[in-house]
Amino acid sequence: MLDDETQQPENGEPVAPQDEIATNGAASEEAPAEASDHSVAEEAPAAPRRQRAARGQRAARGVGDGGVAVADAPRKAAPPPRLLEQYREEIVPAMMREFGYSNTMEVPRLQKIVLNIGLGEALTNGRAMEAATQDLATISGQKPITTRARKSIANFKLREGSAIGTAVTLRGARMYHFLDRLVNTALPRIRDFRGIPRRGLDGRGNFSIGIREQIIFPEIDYNQIDRIRGLQVTIATTAKNDAEALRLLEMYGFPFIREA
Repeated sequence: MLDDETQQPENGEPVAPQDEIATNGAASEEAPAEASDHSVAEEAPAAPRRQRAARGQRAARGVGDGGVAVADAPRKAAPPPRLLEQYREEIVPAMMREFGYSNTMEVPRLQKIVLNIGLGEALTNGRAMEAATQDLATISGQKPITTRARKSIANFKLREGSAIGTAVTLRGARMYHFLDRLVNTALPRIRDFRGIPRRGLDGRGNFSIGIREQIIFPEIDYNQIDRIRGLQVTIATTAKNDAEALRLLEMYGFPFIREA
């Protein structure tokens, strides 16, 4: 019992203030909850590896835990190559009229473009291969492969398996982009250029052209190269003969030498 005037118990024991009583009561009420949380956390096992791997795969695909796709920034689709549109809209109808094709699938088309650099100096100069590979990757936009000797030749001090060149094969959109840059940008930069000879055809619809200097491509920095190197460009088509292949390349804009 408390005395009304002094707020002290009748037996003389002091009473704690009301604020302290409220604080102690709240602490006493929260203490079991915290203890229970810790006990649950200690008892709960870790997430299995499969669940973590699946969660990482969903995050990589842009899907949340609830299966809802995460909205990413909108990406613009790359425009189709200009020469591919020209082939479909102009070259195919023109060649069907000129050669009398009955089906559009008969019209010759580009199959692949192969760029090749031969490096005989690689046998004595170890840095030549690295420099040529870098130049070819810059020109084509694709990582080249290293070509190696198929057999040993004693007169050339060549052993089987030695690195003697680098090459890259372009297909699809990169093929059309490279052809566009070759015809409209690189070839006009050749010194005293008067046209491409027609003797580069092999009789089966493929055309090869030799380039003496890689610096005709604007992607090559003249101050960063170690020496002038040439490369060979081979254009493979589905043409049945040289006449069809020559006409196809002419319609793409190849500057062939005019016949007298």
